[in-house]
Amino acid sequence: MRSTLVLEDLRVQKIRRADGSWSFSILWPDYTTDEEAESYLRIYEGSGSQETYAYYLVDHLRWRIREGLTTETITLRDLQRYQGAVGAQVPMPYGQPWRMPPKRPYGTSALSVSATVLKNFYLHQCGQRGVNNELRDALDVTRLSTKADRRRAFLGHVKTSMPSNPLTPRKGARRRHPKMLPDGARLDLMGSVNTARDAMVVTWLSDSTLRIGGLTGLHLVDLHLREDAACGECKSPHIHVCHRQNNPNRARAKKKEDWHLVDGVITGGEIYRVSPAMVSSYFTYMTTEYAKHATGHGMLLIQLSGPSTGEPWTAAAARGMLRRAGRRAELPGRIKPHAFRHTTTSKVLDAANGDPLVAKAAGNWASAAMVDEVYGHPDLHSPEFSSALHEVWGDTE
Repeated sequence: MRSTLVLEDLRVQKIRRADGSWSFSILWPDYTTDEEAESYLRIYEGSGSQETYAYYLVDHLRWRIREGLTTETITLRDLQRYQGAVGAQVPMPYGQPWRMPPKRPYGTSALSVSATVLKNFYLHQCGQRGVNNELRDALDVTRLSTKADRRRAFLGHVKTSMPSNPLTPRKGARRRHPKMLPDGARLDLMGSVNTARDAMVVTWLSDSTLRIGGLTGLHLVDLHLREDAACGECKSPHIHVCHRQNNPNRARAKKKEDWHLVDGVITGGEIYRVSPAMVSSYFTYMTTEYAKHATGHGMLLIQLSGPSTGEPWTAAAARGMLRRAGRRAELPGRIKPHAFRHTTTSKVLDAANGDPLVAKAAGNWASAAMVDEVYGHPDLHSPEFSSALHEVWGDTE
């Protein structure tokens, strides 16, 4: 289904497929498809990246039209100018900023995504159409492999080079101690939420390292909230976070671990242990609000008011609930779902005496090294730390 709104510009068009999934294209004002964008975006059909790449690409194509450039004429310097216009620090004049208020310049992470989209888009176009070999050669470069590259790669010990992207911004050191929840935030939030569903969300985020997309994408069959569940993958109560493309609320798990539903039993996906408090809040919610309003779609979190009562609750709605509850509780800053994940990981790392492998397993993080780099810190109250400081200070105890 397509919108009837005609815009005076290129735009991203969302199309619902027969299986309930979504596809994304870039259209001109007369409803014709941009053929270059279409051939590139079809590579990512069925993946969660397609939507992200479509919005980054349409922004670049609009800029390219303003600059009077095409795939045949654009150069690496032009692409670097574009990166500068959207927020990158580039050692050249880039003209007028492209993202004007209320839009904000891209941050480092967004610039990295933009660099990936631009490189892959132009390598695809130049190679497929046989044009602009100069740009293709400038983008198709490599760099020396690092120790981390070799560790990650199969047969990494024989690797001597890795693909590189001249548009990627320079990366600084990973930010240590990311945004945590304020002290006492859980109790304050629990006193400020208005429904059993909201209390369950706060409890589940506080006692696990769930991402908000994974939480709002849960189905009832994903929940194995008793000992020795039929999946046989975890003896303790747990849940399976499964990546699904066709959730009606468009919520998706970040990691795409394989999962299967056989005879009504889920196996695979990301497995998270659940606490007794999580189980208790679940039964409170299920026996009150869910039993009263659910419409039979099988998803866990539902809307409790308005014309869509009983339908699946979205990740955006969950973020809004936390933001409003934080304001009512007069907590400093903006309460975001990911802060729960950071806070819980830090607490697990402390409780495990700094063992990053335990924190990695608890949070389903990509690597123990990343956990240690981001969250690892000395114990400021340990005797060894105090002794070292006193020795440096020249004190005697």
